[in-house]
Amino acid sequence: MGSQSDWTTMRHASETLAALGVDADVRIVSAHRTPDRLVAFAKGARGAGLKVVIAGAGGAAHLPGMTAAMTPLPVLGVPIESKALSGRDSLYSIVQMPGGVPVGTLAIGKPGAINAALLAAAILALNDEPLAARLDAWREKQTAEVAERPTHG
Repeated sequence: MGSQSDWTTMRHASETLAALGVDADVRIVSAHRTPDRLVAFAKGARGAGLKVVIAGAGGAAHLPGMTAAMTPLPVLGVPIESKALSGRDSLYSIVQMPGGVPVGTLAIGKPGAINAALLAAAILALNDEPLAARLDAWREKQTAEVAERPTHG
């Protein structure tokens, strides 16, 4: 995430991954305030054993795109909801990547963070049968929790 304040949103990605039994390395890496940290992280991510990067950022939201420019790993971008433009600025910044530098862009805020974790888990589950089974169970539980009829009261 780009800053400590992003944790309010990004904790949902971390919690979802934990619920699925997926280890995550959570860091603050700002494209603007810690550019050297960003370069070291992005260039070293694959060598460090990471498989997928979830990058949450607000405002100009350069973190996901700059990370994607420096690593061959899949990068999933989560636009952080802001007071100024409700996260639309972040969404546009993340989704409008030039051809050749892909960033999978999720929804603004908490839903995007949760879905980024689920998408990352689905990517990892392609080569991890136990994780695939946990992801299937997650989805089955989610389906089972939807009532067929509304409650009145």
